[in-house]
Amino acid sequence: MHRHFLIHKPYGYLSQFVYELKRKKKLLGELYDFPEGIMAIGRLDEDSEGLLLLTTDGMMSEIVRSKKVEKEYYVQVDGLITPEAIETLKGGVLIGFNGKKYQTRPCEACILPQPPDFPARSQKIRDERHGPTSWISVTIREGKFRQVRKMTAAVGFPTLRLVRVRVGDQILDDLKSGEVREVSILVS
Repeated sequence: MHRHFLIHKPYGYLSQFVYELKRKKKLLGELYDFPEGIMAIGRLDEDSEGLLLLTTDGMMSEIVRSKKVEKEYYVQVDGLITPEAIETLKGGVLIGFNGKKYQTRPCEACILPQPPDFPARSQKIRDERHGPTSWISVTIREGKFRQVRKMTAAVGFPTLRLVRVRVGDQILDDLKSGEVREVSILVS
């Protein structure tokens, strides 16, 4: 019987359970006693936070990583993002990937009317003296390495904080940073 988990990946953790390099890194296994054979579905880089799905079912991993399943991110960007930049994001932008240029697929994007009510991050982002910031929502159906960060940079608004809030119909909701919840199904 396969097991599935939702985790609110904290800032500063790797989306993996084993790290072979010499430097000491924080790994997901430190947060919970997961069953043998557990794997993260997709990744959130060390600097990103939010919803991460874990499973012991390789087939489920394939389904969730497919282009059929939406992934939504709330992104704090440097500066007051413009409607023109949002429209450019929606149409797809050119980013670097594996040493080549890659055109991202069209996506959903909008400016959030209010900053989300996330607790302060463990490492301070910066203070207001460095100018204004804004929050946007970006929903994609693909997931290249650091894609959302590269997308916001491509339209002139570098990412300061990135929090995945939804994968398919699973939402971050009230899951606290570092909290793990076992669920019966990941996607329907």
